[in-house]
Amino acid sequence: MSGMEFEAIIGLEVHAEIATRSKMFCSCPVLDTTQAEPNQAVCPVCSGMPGTLPVVNRRAVELGLRVALALGCDIPPVSVFARKNYFYPDLPKGYQISQYRYPLAVNGVLEIAVDGERRPIRVRRVHLEEDTGKLTHMQDEHGAYSLVDLNRAGVPLLEIVSEPDMRSAAEARAYGEALRQILRYLQVNSGDMQKGVLRFEANVSLRPKGATGLGTRTEIKNLNSFRALERSIEYEIERQSALLRRGETVIQQTVGWDEAREITLVQRGKEEEDDYRYFPEPDLPPLVISAEWLASIRSALPELPHARQQRFEQAYGLRPYDAGVLTAEAEIADYFEAVVRAAADVPPRQVANWITGELFGLLNRQEGRITHIPLPADEFAHLLRFVQAGEINTAAAKRVLAEMLESGDPAAEIIARRGLRQISDADALAAWVDQVLNENPAEVQAYLDGKEGLLNWFFGQVMRLSKGKADPQVVRRVLEGRLQALKGE
Repeated sequence: MSGMEFEAIIGLEVHAEIATRSKMFCSCPVLDTTQAEPNQAVCPVCSGMPGTLPVVNRRAVELGLRVALALGCDIPPVSVFARKNYFYPDLPKGYQISQYRYPLAVNGVLEIAVDGERRPIRVRRVHLEEDTGKLTHMQDEHGAYSLVDLNRAGVPLLEIVSEPDMRSAAEARAYGEALRQILRYLQVNSGDMQKGVLRFEANVSLRPKGATGLGTRTEIKNLNSFRALERSIEYEIERQSALLRRGETVIQQTVGWDEAREITLVQRGKEEEDDYRYFPEPDLPPLVISAEWLASIRSALPELPHARQQRFEQAYGLRPYDAGVLTAEAEIADYFEAVVRAAADVPPRQVANWITGELFGLLNRQEGRITHIPLPADEFAHLLRFVQAGEINTAAAKRVLAEMLESGDPAAEIIARRGLRQISDADALAAWVDQVLNENPAEVQAYLDGKEGLLNWFFGQVMRLSKGKADPQVVRRVLEGRLQALKGE
């Protein structure tokens, strides 16, 4: 197989914590596990005490259905919870309540864009389950040990399983990014991967190009960044390719990603479904989804990212790139439309340029989050209306915007305080033009002798003399008229 070419077959399992106030089967609050003290949100139910009974969190089901509908899934009227049995220190019951044979939803699709081309990735299933606790591995002079935090045990999880339709690490990343965007638009998950609320597991196998069967796969567990997702898949493709070219076999196993060394490490043999000994959860009845409830959830779905991007292109005349930037986050898209409504006389493309250019630039320099813009949309619109009306120029508007973000003062107050209102009166500007020409006779003669590039130098001197208050278009018109007169034209 030394010269054989291989094709990657990639499927993703995505575990998304559902943004509810309480856990999946009990009333314990959902805490930020990166901030809360360990084991503060634990009760007999989520700690697996004998004799306790779970109760399904209705809100978690509703949010799960929102995702299933957004992915175009088929939603059966009845789904069933099951016990998934395995033993690990962070699983206090010795089993996880999940869904197996009868999941919440099946047969969905998610479109991805790679290199400017869009193509569908099939979604096999969407099901509800509970999260496990969290282990912290320690080492001291007495040896190695692990600490268990059960704050996360029982937190609602949505598992979204794709078909093995992806063929590259770039496609897998695009799928993950598109899914995260939808989850955030639906307000189902914060998408904060650093806090572990969204985790990926990639199943990777290879087959000879042109073949139709599936190779032996490995599963890369608990990837919590897009970079880790992409790099780990790339590494695993290279590793499996090298094995097959040497005539060796790929072993089905679960591997972890070592971020520091950028390699995968074997964790254990890959379990099969039989290893989990699934059976219906005896303490929970089947989950029945009425047609009326489903219809009400469907009617409340927001406009989804790709549809919103297309609308921005068509309704506002935006370029695809700009529309994509503005619809990447729902908060940004909402802000843009609020500014457009409040500044009806300003072209939407101009609003888009100001937001994606100057505003985002200032927020990045101030290390602010672009999804939490501290400037009210109507105030930003007021500033843009000043520019559109020619009352201040672009350079002054940029200074005003920076001060608005820093001080919170309105544009009109800053413009008045700084004396930034633009001067457009041609007679007033002519005095500055004449002053510059009179003070620089050598440069004027050089211009008359054919060095026409000096026009921009004269323009800059006039703007400096006016301290940026002069209307650039009027300055250029007056300046060109004066120089043409000197030429005798």
